[in-house]
Amino acid sequence: MKIFPTSDIKQLDAYTIEHEPVASVDLMERAACALAEAIAGQWGTAPRYAVFAGPGNNGGDALALARLLGGLGCRVEAFLFNTKGQLSPDCAANRDRLLDGAPGVEFHEVTSQFVFPKLTADDVIVDGLFGSGLNKPLAGGFAAVVKCINASPAQVVSIDIPSGLMGEDNSFNAPSGIVRADLTLSLQLPKLAFLFAECAPYVGRWRLLDIGLSREGMDALPTPYALTEAADVKRLLKPRDRFAHKGRFGRAMLIAGAQGMAGASVLAAKACLRSGVGLLTVHVPFCNNVIVQTAVPEAMTETDLSDTCFATATDVDACQAVGVGPGLGRAPETVAALVEQVETSDTPMVLDADALNILGENRSLLSRLPKGSILTPHPAELERLVGKCRSSFERLERACELARSTQAHVVLKGAYTAVISPDGQCRFNPTGNPGMATAGSGDVLTGILLALLAQGYAPGDAALLGVYAHGLAGDLAAARLGMVALTAGDIVEALPQAWMQLGGSGK
Repeated sequence: MKIFPTSDIKQLDAYTIEHEPVASVDLMERAACALAEAIAGQWGTAPRYAVFAGPGNNGGDALALARLLGGLGCRVEAFLFNTKGQLSPDCAANRDRLLDGAPGVEFHEVTSQFVFPKLTADDVIVDGLFGSGLNKPLAGGFAAVVKCINASPAQVVSIDIPSGLMGEDNSFNAPSGIVRADLTLSLQLPKLAFLFAECAPYVGRWRLLDIGLSREGMDALPTPYALTEAADVKRLLKPRDRFAHKGRFGRAMLIAGAQGMAGASVLAAKACLRSGVGLLTVHVPFCNNVIVQTAVPEAMTETDLSDTCFATATDVDACQAVGVGPGLGRAPETVAALVEQVETSDTPMVLDADALNILGENRSLLSRLPKGSILTPHPAELERLVGKCRSSFERLERACELARSTQAHVVLKGAYTAVISPDGQCRFNPTGNPGMATAGSGDVLTGILLALLAQGYAPGDAALLGVYAHGLAGDLAAARLGMVALTAGDIVEALPQAWMQLGGSGK
């Protein structure tokens, strides 16, 4: 599913209006019908609805919605803020329809002073002040209205986007001037801001409403952003031939686990084996050899010359992929060994955890990464690589630049993990849940990605497929165990079900 910058959304509206064809005011009516159905389905006709409409097309949507809710038998009080006497044509048309008489709707056009209505927790505020076209923070009277909305005990539903929130970059926005919605009903497509952690308090839950924008127009308009769907991932998964053997599914090397961190090696190794790799060797310090051999008998081990850490680069010429980082530590000898490993290897790598932290302290190594490598930073690890960021949007931009400059794929982990390719394409992952915010979850992802890369998946496909399967396994585990009790080992145990759900049952 494509995600368009807000600057492109008007183009989609215009394309639909021209090619369907449909009048813009009728497209607005279509959106209002979808909104009315969703809101009445959520709250019914019993509450009092306080509808706040701005002077633009978002306000026009709100006024049309007020009329439709009144027609359903709801009690509606609508406020149109027209302080400058400048309404968009479609907003003016819907104001006139209300002035012609709308059952159940008490209409007020605010041109100067405004007294905020007394609302209770049983009431519902419909926020239609400003839409996705906003490009500066709200100030003055509109900021004051937003503060009153946020202070109200009523539930709040925002049309398309919470008023005051920018569609992408909110680095310099004013938090007090943004509506805090309980529910955001986005028209047709999500906004990029919905996927950023700092925007969650404003967006609340969000749903998409199909308002019939042209599919042809959406297909034709390019965008670097998309939300991955199950069908996208299922197409990537390769079927297994009946006559296949383990040599067909790749040889992987996992370099992980300093003394006291053998668990990271075990989790990554189990996830790798549960994701279809043919042969796996785990390079471990001597102190962890028995632990890994006992916990993961299906894997081979290779012991480092050091008793306690990764201290010696290893030959990986026979491998199709290398995973390095989980539980690695940052001992001086480990730093030296990783530098040598990167500088002497041509085999694609999956780099995570301490491997990324070492790269952050030795940034010249970034230009020497083997072709086809995958970096898997969480936000703090990314900032060690690219510097401090003011917002999630800036962090995403920096991650895109990192992917471009290193020609590696970047997996920026989070609630909507972003899979970023060197050409700047960003695919956001919808699977996963807060229960996966637990120690070892990233190690499991490293193992999955290592297995897919070793099996010959293109790096971008491996990242997209691996991140989706990782989140899906977490969702399946949470459905069985709940989020609070979820551990990384539970994610590994759910991987077989996840792969089967995606269609990985052979042929």
